[in-house]
Amino acid sequence: MKKKLFILLAIVLLAACSSTKEEAVATESDSINSNEITIEGVNGEVTLDFPAQKVVVLEWTYAENLLALGMQPAGMADIEGYGEYVNIEPQLDGSVVDVGGRQEPNLEVIASIEPDLIIGVSFRHDTMLAELESIAPTVIFNPYPDDESIDLYEEMEMTFKEMAKAVGKEAEAEQVLLDLDKKYEEAAAKIEGADLATNDVILTLAYSGPQAPEIRVFTPNSMASIILEKIGLNNIHEPEQFEIFGSSTFNVEGLVKYEDANYLFTVPDTDNIYENQLKGNKVWGNLTFVQENRLFDLGADTWLYGGPLSAGTLLDQIIDTMVNN
Repeated sequence: MKKKLFILLAIVLLAACSSTKEEAVATESDSINSNEITIEGVNGEVTLDFPAQKVVVLEWTYAENLLALGMQPAGMADIEGYGEYVNIEPQLDGSVVDVGGRQEPNLEVIASIEPDLIIGVSFRHDTMLAELESIAPTVIFNPYPDDESIDLYEEMEMTFKEMAKAVGKEAEAEQVLLDLDKKYEEAAAKIEGADLATNDVILTLAYSGPQAPEIRVFTPNSMASIILEKIGLNNIHEPEQFEIFGSSTFNVEGLVKYEDANYLFTVPDTDNIYENQLKGNKVWGNLTFVQENRLFDLGADTWLYGGPLSAGTLLDQIIDTMVNN
């Protein structure tokens, strides 16, 4: 009888130990799973086992977003072009690997980095998604949604926050956006105190077209225009149709209806249409904002796209040009 009781007790103890061990394994498994991160792009949900540390970005904005979060990209497309157009601090350091062009990145170089995450842009990288996913988890964002209810500033913030989640820096992202909001408040006060002839503006980017100069006028749904509105400037351009990329293209004659506004512009040093094609042009010379010298050159290094850091730089350049000069 005692022998049977001993055996029964042993069985109970073994079962208890086994149950405890299983619970410990389950707890450990739950702990591991709790580190999982799910982010969402236009290609659906992407799950990471842990916050990404080595990130390859195939579009300039996404490199900028990482820099804003205190991270250097592990790899990046078109570093040279980025350096020519994007004027922000902090800058890329020497550790960042160039993975080729934005349109056709080098897949072998990307694979050699062994990234935790690849971030691409819809209009360039949808067609190579399967190839990218064979290297590492890949999320694709679309900075130009065809949903008219989402403006391009809102899209910028959404993508920035999603990237912050992917790298485990959500608190840092919130602080970046709070700091930017504070800059808007300070800039709005300066605009209000400035002696501007009008707060009406148009914002333009100009370049040589096939036949004549072309002037890209930014629409109210663009990121750059919303920055203007946040500081008390009024973009008076009303496009005839929804412009998915946030701008309409005009020739010089198309500017006549906006001649009473302030003219904010950026133009490349190597293709300055104002000093070349439009020099001596009667239509341009007779525009009210030209005659009254209400031309505000934001500088060739002004990037009217990008993320929070570019937004801050644009803000500084507007204030320097319209208030401090």
